[in-house]
Formats: sequence, structure tokens, C-alpha cells
Amino acid sequence: MYTIKQLSDLAGITRRTLHYYDEIGLLRPIEISGNGYRWYSEQELLRLQQILLFREAGVPLVKIKQILDNNLFDKVSALQAHREALQKQQTRLEALIASVEQTIKYLQGAGKMSPKEIFKAFNEEEEKKYESEVMEMYDPETVQASYTRWRSYSKAEKQKISEEGNAVYDALVLAMPHGPASPEAQAGVDRWRRHMAYFWVPNEEQLVGLTDLYNEDPRFKANFDKIHPELASFMREAVKIYVEKKKN
Repeated sequence: MYTIKQLSDLAGITRRTLHYYDEIGLLRPIEISGNGYRWYSEQELLRLQQILLFREAGVPLVKIKQILDNNLFDKVSALQAHREALQKQQTRLEALIASVEQTIKYLQGAGKMSPKEIFKAFNEEEEKKYESEVMEMYDPETVQASYTRWRSYSKAEKQKISEEGNAVYDALVLAMPHGPASPEAQAGVDRWRRHMAYFWVPNEEQLVGLTDLYNEDPRFKANFDKIHPELASFMREAVKIYVEKKKN
């Protein structure tokens, strides 16, 4: 058994945070003694680990509570998904470090570097990374399946998928003057949805949620703004219309 101070020290978070987690029902002590001492067992420690891992991925506390309280939640599958996400992050950081080191050597006159090599570490398709790591983090099996599917593609296939994705968004930009309800825009949304199948197959509700993320998450929004400043908001309206038509 652990006191709140011991748990606070172990996890590196404040006791006030643990009190707050208790208040919102996210992490309750297994026992509160007569003198008001809070006690936590190993089960609470493991739950707190999940909470902190999900927080690291940017998942809101309300969503984390829904995930952990779901009877279908599996700790091992969730940890495997966290590991996949962290390994992917580690690979990207290692690539960035290697790029920085190579640039330092180049600037010091100790080597050559082409323009392509300068930006080599930034060639990862950021949107696909966040779709798998954030959008579907509440479903570890989907995360795992998405990672496995992406890793199964060859380098040529990944390049083809990336180029196809660029074409999808270019077509949506061209549809913008016609309005979100136009045949051009709706065809673009349908093409976008089919493109998602390379990674995961979202239902109608998830499609709308994805476009909300495009607008509300600064990382997504920055990527879409590079294509067109109004693309994210246009897609949200077009997708809402698309989903409503599917319901009718």
C-alpha cells in the first residue's frame, strides 16, 4: 500500500493533482483511513501509469476516464499501443538528432550535405502520425492495427500513398469555390474517406470528429494551413454534409 505522498513521489506529480483525479473519479484511493490518509494499491499505480501515458499523448482527462472505465479496456493491449507510439516518437527524434549532427558537421566544414538531406527528418507524413496516435488512441486495437498496416507497406507504396493524399487535398482545395455541398466537394470528401482506409476505416461519427481535430488541434491546423488557410474549416462543413446525406 502507498500513501498519497509516496505515490506523488513515485509518479513525479503533485498531491494536488492526485486529489483532483480523485474528485473527478479518474483515480480513487483504495482506502481512506479514519485520520484522512489516502492509500493506494498496485492497481491504482497501474491505472495512474495509463493515465500519464494517455496524457503524454494529449488525450483529455474526460476521454481517459471513459477509456479506463470501459469494460472492454485491456491493459496489455493499451501498453502495447503506448509502446508503439513511443517507439515511433523515438525513431523520429533519433532522425532529428542525426539531421542536426550532420548539419553541425556540414557547417563546421567536416562534411557535405545536400538540400534534400537537410529536410530528410521532416519527410514523415505528420497528419498520418497524429491520426493513428491521437484520433484513435482510445481504441488500442485500432492503433495497433493501423501501425501494423502502415509498416507492412513498402517504401514505394508509402510514397504512392503520400502522393495520393496530396492529390486528395489538392482536389478539395479546387472544390472550395464551389461550396461544401457541391458535387465537387462531396466527391472530394468521398475520396478522402477512401484514402483513410490505408490506415483505418472511420465511421461517420469519427469522420466528423477527425475534421474537428483538424480545426482544433494546432498541429493539424498548421499542416492544413500550409495547403490552404481555409481548408480545415471547409472540410468540416463538407464532411458534415456528407455524413448527413449518408444518414438519409
